[in-house]
This record gives sequence, C-alpha cells and structure tokens, in this order.
Amino acid sequence: MPDDCQFCRIAARTHPAAIVFEDGRALAFLDNRPLFPGHCLLIPKAHRETLSDLPPADIGPLMAVAQTLSRAMEDGLGAEGSFVAINNRVSQSVPHLHIHVVPRKRKDGLRGFFWPRGKYASEEEMESVRAKLAASMEHASVSRL
Repeated sequence: MPDDCQFCRIAARTHPAAIVFEDGRALAFLDNRPLFPGHCLLIPKAHRETLSDLPPADIGPLMAVAQTLSRAMEDGLGAEGSFVAINNRVSQSVPHLHIHVVPRKRKDGLRGFFWPRGKYASEEEMESVRAKLAASMEHASVSRL
C-alpha cells in the first residue's frame, strides 16, 4: 500500500469514508463530490493503479460488485438506471483503480459522456485505427485468458 494513496488509506480504515459495501477484495464508498446522491466509488482493496494492473481473476468479482451496486441504486434509491465508468490515468484523480457507479434518472441533466465526441475523418482512418487495435489485441494478455 503506497503511503500517499488516499483509497488505500480508506481500505485500511485510516481515512474516513461513507462505506456502503465491503468484502474480502473490494470496497465501495460514497464519492465526496457526487454527480448525484448515491454516486459510489468501487475499489479493489489491493492497490492497483489502472484496470490493466488488475489481475484477470479479480476482474469478474469486481464487476459483479459493480453490477450489484448498480441494482441496489435502483432498488434502494429509486434510480431508473446507472452510469458505470472507469478512468485510467487520464482524469483519474486518485491513482488507484476505481469504478464510478452513479444512479441515474431520466432528464437528470447528465448528458451522455463528459467529453466531446467526434467522427473519423474517413473510412480509411477508421479502418487504420481498427486494424491497429485488432493487431494489438492478438498480442494482448486478454488473448491468453
């Protein structure tokens, strides 16, 4: 556990947080600057900076908690749905993997993604990007799962 990681301190209970769930691997707590009331951050207890750093065996259990938390927002808070998101390095305010699980209602003011969306300049550009990603996926660790 890095001494300067706020989320590791929350997991170790040396930093306060409004905890809504905990098991042996994960911890969910209310974001202290929520988009909407009930906005939670779900973290692995072990320090992992990004999704790429999370061992494959831990991905399923962590996402299962995100799924349950999303359902709990509907059942417990009356949310109509949820927004689930992960930032890796860019826009990651704390360098510890965390999943935002945000309760949603229609016309709540949150409009799609938080960044501008664009289009590919051409079909050729799209195909070039697709081919690079596909080739990289062939060599990525996901192919060895």
